[in-house]
Amino acid sequence: MAEHPLPFDNYSVRPGSFAASLGATVVVAPHPDDEALGCGGLLALLRQAGLPVAAVLVSDGTMSHPRSQLFSLAARQAVREAEFRHALTLLGFDANEPLLLGLPDSRVPSSGAETGFTTAVTALQQFLQQQAAATVLVPWRRDPHPDHRATSQLVAAALAGMPQPPRRLEYVVWAWERAAPDDLPTASDGVQGFRLDIATGLPQKLRAIAAHRSQVAPGVFMDDAEGFLLSAEMLAHFETPYEVFFEAVAP
Repeated sequence: MAEHPLPFDNYSVRPGSFAASLGATVVVAPHPDDEALGCGGLLALLRQAGLPVAAVLVSDGTMSHPRSQLFSLAARQAVREAEFRHALTLLGFDANEPLLLGLPDSRVPSSGAETGFTTAVTALQQFLQQQAAATVLVPWRRDPHPDHRATSQLVAAALAGMPQPPRRLEYVVWAWERAAPDDLPTASDGVQGFRLDIATGLPQKLRAIAAHRSQVAPGVFMDDAEGFLLSAEMLAHFETPYEVFFEAVAP
């Protein structure tokens, strides 16, 4: 857990009605469950407001339990993608097919990578255009997980190549537990943090988190004792009626 005070409780609060101002929205999740943890409440509010939403899953999600013998890599990927789709349904998504980039879990290519990065950027651009996205939800650029940071770089590159890029909101996942002082926003980032009141979307968010059964005790991949599970302490951060976002401020 972070050993220094986080500033999030000091951020101003925006009402749930803020969601209605975002228009058609695409959420970009590094792994299955990040969409529910980081911004599941906002996604529920968007659907409650009747706005179209779509999702992008960046990695294949296979490395949470890499030592499983009962579940092959392909089987683990299938389980996690099924959980992802189920969670989206619980958040109110319709039959809109998500974009599954299938990049290697724990090795999502970052800017400058020789393989994978450019292809993923192009696919993401095309998807955002197809969805007529007005807003994109993406992990905080220094969220302390390499795949989250790489995902932020993928989205930044995609938006930089679009003549009219969508609005970008950055959500936090691992910053709640692992953030060092340098991981948090500074004046040079040019962003403003705020908390969003998600009270009316919280029940859906909690059901969506629970849908990721392989990541919550007792889990699904039971034969990897060293595999990853979300701790009770970690989950507690996402059981409150607020979500934290950062957005660029006008210069």
